[in-house]
Amino acid sequence: MRTQVLGAGVVRRATTLADGRDLFYYDDPGTALGAERAVDARTLAPRPDTATMRLDVLTGDWITVAANRQHRVMMPSADADPLAPQTPGNPSEVPSRYDVAVFENRSPAFGPALAEAVGAAPTAADAPRGLDDLDAPGLGRTRTAVGRCEVVCFSPEPAGSFGTQTVTRARTVIEAWADRTEALSALPGIQQVFPFENRGAEIGVTLPHPHGQIYAYPYVTPRTTRTLDMIDRTAPDLFARILDTEQRSERVVLRGEHWTAFVPFAARWPLEVHLMPHRHVPDLAATTDAERDELAPLYLRLLRGVDALYDTPTPYIAAWHQAPVRVGRDSVRLHLQLTSPRRAADRLKYLAGSEAAMWAWAAEVTPEQGAERLRDAIARTDAVDGVSA
Repeated sequence: MRTQVLGAGVVRRATTLADGRDLFYYDDPGTALGAERAVDARTLAPRPDTATMRLDVLTGDWITVAANRQHRVMMPSADADPLAPQTPGNPSEVPSRYDVAVFENRSPAFGPALAEAVGAAPTAADAPRGLDDLDAPGLGRTRTAVGRCEVVCFSPEPAGSFGTQTVTRARTVIEAWADRTEALSALPGIQQVFPFENRGAEIGVTLPHPHGQIYAYPYVTPRTTRTLDMIDRTAPDLFARILDTEQRSERVVLRGEHWTAFVPFAARWPLEVHLMPHRHVPDLAATTDAERDELAPLYLRLLRGVDALYDTPTPYIAAWHQAPVRVGRDSVRLHLQLTSPRRAADRLKYLAGSEAAMWAWAAEVTPEQGAERLRDAIARTDAVDGVSA
């Protein structure tokens, strides 16, 4: 097992699963866990072939067709949790007790290009040939969906979310995100790396275990492509201008030395908040220890405020937008976009005709109202937790 000490005293231990997939343990500083980890002794079926991408010629979007994902685990009982540490009765994905664990997804939307290990998917026969190739139009165009999908387990506990973790554990997860961003960005053919957390059945979560994912794409995603286009049409320092404008507005909900959280001027969702670093950094791997140290408690305060809006936990998507690997590094700034479809205690916003079909949005909650409600919720949780603003 390969071991390395990372920032904040986090220790990474690298190993492999029975079918050759990578597994990384990230130990908290001062962890009670020992250095030894169990070997994955399962007998597993061969890994599925890498999925195929098809070009939507009307939009230029690449659509991944990954039939293997149709059969992934759906809301298992606690004694069959695939993200829990293995037990004699539960041959899960993680052989040992852990603090934070990251491993390659068994049912990925994007898979390996090369047969790098025993049981790995076969060599991709039709991998993308670069950004120019992916940008070319044409009917019936396909490419192999080269890339990587990883699962990030925030805790060995069977239930919870990022927001239910301690500051120490949150800092370990942030270190893991940064470490994996750097490693995945260096893989051949990867164009963008995306860490995210889906939380809540309303979002479509299939496992209640506290976890997130990281996707490494073979293309620049459509959302980021539109952002790059807007930067070209406005100014290379567009993100700095946005942050300056928002910091002078009534939409700020939290502000630290290195980060500011705000409801954006043109928020689409009933609950939408962005979290942005004060200096330009393209991705989590480029953040400093000081920025990561502040992010852990600040992000937890934000998430606990989000949960305090209603009597039950708030469903959300927490999306860490990072600059592409090869373009836009000096203009696309790392930032979190947290969105929730919940517009009232018992009501959700559904994307129906206009939004789903035409991408034309209508918001029911003003961003200023949303910011005020979220500030009040954060203040309540701060008071309970004894946090001074």
